[in-house]
Amino acid sequence: MNTLVFRIIEIITGRRNKPAFVPVPARVWRPILFLVPTILYTAISFGQATYTGTTVDLVISGTSTLHDWNMKSGKAICTAVFDFNNAGQITGLRNLSFSTPSNSLKSDHTAMDNNAYKALKSDKSPAITYTMSSVSVTPAAGGASSVTCSGKLTMAGATLNEDIVALCKPNADNTITVTGTRKISMKDFNIEPPSFMFGTVKTGNDVVLKFNLVLKKS
Repeated sequence: MNTLVFRIIEIITGRRNKPAFVPVPARVWRPILFLVPTILYTAISFGQATYTGTTVDLVISGTSTLHDWNMKSGKAICTAVFDFNNAGQITGLRNLSFSTPSNSLKSDHTAMDNNAYKALKSDKSPAITYTMSSVSVTPAAGGASSVTCSGKLTMAGATLNEDIVALCKPNADNTITVTGTRKISMKDFNIEPPSFMFGTVKTGNDVVLKFNLVLKKS
């Protein structure tokens, strides 16, 4: 640190190329000493920003013995900390958390909704959540980035390690659009596939989560 400070002082005072060392007055080096941590912090944290979102276009799709079905939610809380390069493209993701209320999922049939909430154990586990633990980011077309997250997905009170791939694209209005899909096995989370119409219509085990979020810079 001392070497760095004196190099900065030498450049500012013009004494860098002088053969003999001339003591620099304290009134010169003390203000610079206080500025060095700020300069270093700015250099390290440049291009990092926090983004949040409170809405989502989330669709859970599945099959049944009668027809395919969808449940949709527009509520979510999402926070993410991104790294950017000088071109504004995402190069890293330092933190990510996502949560949506289980009972915000709605289909076209109230009876199916109620059975789904029961299967999701929404009375004891009121939210579906995801928390990132590691990430890989690669460039994609159009200034976007492909983000592969490994993390903890919690549904119906069960938590499993799940990888989720999303396309993240910065927009001109300082927002980021995040889109992706993920196939999930309900039985992996100890969820009994719901049925309706007195059990005559049964849903399949696998569902597909499709999400579209717009995150705003905090």
